[in-house]
Amino acid sequence: MNFSKPFNLNLPDSEILYFKDFLNKSEAEFYFESLKTNVPWQQDNIKVYGKVYAQPRLTALYSNNSKPYSYSNITMHPHEFSKELLAIKQKVEHVVSKVEFTTCLLNLYRDGKDSNGWHADNEKELGENPIIASVTLGQERFFHLRHKKDKSLKHKILLQHGSLLLMKGKTQHYWQHQIAKTAKPISERINATFRIIK
Repeated sequence: MNFSKPFNLNLPDSEILYFKDFLNKSEAEFYFESLKTNVPWQQDNIKVYGKVYAQPRLTALYSNNSKPYSYSNITMHPHEFSKELLAIKQKVEHVVSKVEFTTCLLNLYRDGKDSNGWHADNEKELGENPIIASVTLGQERFFHLRHKKDKSLKHKILLQHGSLLLMKGKTQHYWQHQIAKTAKPISERINATFRIIK
């Protein structure tokens, strides 16, 4: 594993690390094409203020323990880990020692219209201080952060192809994050977010 040292975002009330070149270019290309082609992507409906909309991205859930995952009034049931996802998981676990991720939520952002609104990964099945490891493949996108209480605290970071963003500790208690829409013509991005559901 010869990637550079992680960059610590050093935001208050958080532990967020960014590994820019977590995967080398050929690995990242291979995993992007493999997941894009072989994952059974789905598009669920979400309810926002009583109205139902098609979720503005495609998703899939994988796990090693068949536990479902619920968010935004959606309950997803997992597929068994593919060998490609297991390989990425093992690489992530090599970096995050003493952690075994059980579950991976995959998102496919097809273009700039696809997005993920402000939220925290704080569902009760993730535990009190969840560790979320997010691997970006394909199109780089800005990851926005904002503090829940201090509205002046905001940050954004460009998540690059082959990178890993690690959020842990009390981050989800104090911070929300999003992938915003963009009018720029951009290509597809996959992110694989590894988490623990017991």
